[in-house]
Amino acid sequence: MNRDHPARETDAPGLARAREHFLRVDSIDPQGVRQAILASWWRSRESNVAADRLEPQYVRDPNLDTPLTRSAEPVLRRLREQLDGQPLSIVLTDPAGVVLSRLTADAVLERHLDKVNLAPGFSYAEGVVGTNGIGTALEAGRAMHVFGHEHYAENLESLACAGVPIRHPMSGKTVGVLDLTCWRRDAGPLLMTLAKTTAEQIRQALLTETGMREIELLHAYRRACRHNTGMVFALNNDVVMMNETARTTLKPGDQSALLRHAAEALSERRESASVELPSGVQVRLHTRAVQGDGGVAGGVVDVKVVEAATGGVPATPAATRMLLPGLIGASPLWRRACADVEGVYRSGAWLVVEGEPGTGKTALLQALHQRLNPAGHYTLLEPAADGDSAWLKHARQTLAEKDGTIVLRHLERLSTSALRVLTSALEEAAGRQAAWVAVAVAPEPPGPELESMLRLFPHTVRVPPLRHHIEDVEQLVPFFLHRLGVGGQLTCSPEAMQLMLRFSWPGNVAQVLETLRWVRRQRRSGVLQPHDLPPEIQSLSRHRLSPLESMERDAIVLGLLDASGNKAQAARALGMSRATIYRKIHEYGIAGGGG
Repeated sequence: MNRDHPARETDAPGLARAREHFLRVDSIDPQGVRQAILASWWRSRESNVAADRLEPQYVRDPNLDTPLTRSAEPVLRRLREQLDGQPLSIVLTDPAGVVLSRLTADAVLERHLDKVNLAPGFSYAEGVVGTNGIGTALEAGRAMHVFGHEHYAENLESLACAGVPIRHPMSGKTVGVLDLTCWRRDAGPLLMTLAKTTAEQIRQALLTETGMREIELLHAYRRACRHNTGMVFALNNDVVMMNETARTTLKPGDQSALLRHAAEALSERRESASVELPSGVQVRLHTRAVQGDGGVAGGVVDVKVVEAATGGVPATPAATRMLLPGLIGASPLWRRACADVEGVYRSGAWLVVEGEPGTGKTALLQALHQRLNPAGHYTLLEPAADGDSAWLKHARQTLAEKDGTIVLRHLERLSTSALRVLTSALEEAAGRQAAWVAVAVAPEPPGPELESMLRLFPHTVRVPPLRHHIEDVEQLVPFFLHRLGVGGQLTCSPEAMQLMLRFSWPGNVAQVLETLRWVRRQRRSGVLQPHDLPPEIQSLSRHRLSPLESMERDAIVLGLLDASGNKAQAARALGMSRATIYRKIHEYGIAGGGG
């Protein structure tokens, strides 16, 4: 079978057997099913979608007065008139897969679509009804055709559909899906061609409707920039514009917080607001709504620094602020991890700190101890590679006698019997309540004995990998150069910094330090250039995230943390579709999260 094309009617028996085999034994010959369909079947199974019945969710009173629906209405109406009498249905959905409108040119097909609830108000998201042209196009982020037995739910096997995501012409965000559905026996290659053509017509109509609003906002933004040398930005639901002063003065975390506060102020019609940003900078916002022909086109915001984090000196990109002794970083993900650990420490509850090797788990715990309990004991317990009995005796004695802070790490080195002994010692220490105990672990699933021990620790805080707060490299590099004794003598060129900001740092913060140790052996003074860096960093080609991309990445990671890794819940909280959050997770290399 050509796996780049949908199954033809002659392939239906074999495809039906392949689907039945997949549902029965969770495996399949990959040569028998298109790759995109097989991936969708796996996602459907992971979402616990029923294969023998349809259970689409119903959304009461979906918003039918949006730029998408207004732009699409004349396009869909004309297509419906052209197809009069043909067994074809035209479906428009929102970005979550909820059907907004359906125009069907054939009465028999329309009655069948009513039976399967492919009707206004019902969700055809992949996580709800399984593989289908609408939901799978959203999940894949591209045009998708689903024919016959390729559908996950057997109720849809008599249909064929072609879904095309509709992207906003200004922002590029997915705002909905155009889907064409017909009987499987009537499907042909022109179905997808017609769907793509119609989706493009809707996109062009969206450009006509929204273009004037964005132009009005752009003009207002430019006028503000001409009259203000400080920080200026403009925004509406689809577009954010930010001048160079704002981009270079504010870290991405501060930018994200500022946009959120500005949107709230504009929605509440407040002309000014005072805000403390995540870095500690105090700013004052002055907002002005911009009117367009169709109503409010957005808002323009002027920002003035009232009090900087460094005690009255205006914040600059090079400003370094220590969150805790010996720790720096201004990104919201790093700051949140620090704040969460501090919150648990102050509560007295024992803590698991989880993160990839080199993320700074132990350093964070030690810095927090130095800040909150500088006179107390700090003890790090780390078994040797074989977890010998002498270490175990020392650990038991420490837990029985020491107060202050006790941190355990690399417990995966211990044998099953040693873990049992350590668990018993921890249980006794918990009863003594003299020490605060934390354990640093990697994100891999623990074995049964370690999992049993971790039940003594009621809280878990996840420390993000450096690639999720890459902007902190700009602070880490000069900080580590100073720590290595070449601060002020060796500085980093913008070109070398750009390469380091583009690198994914699989070894995290520890790898940054090791890289600079390597650099110091080659050069101890002057300006660090790209050719001074290790080859694996020089050869990198991945683009650096823009400030807006960094803000979006941070929002997704925080949303996943708040939702305990549940992608669907995080997508709802962030106002995006599951397809978008899956695509962004892949683009930004965000790990974790299920469902």
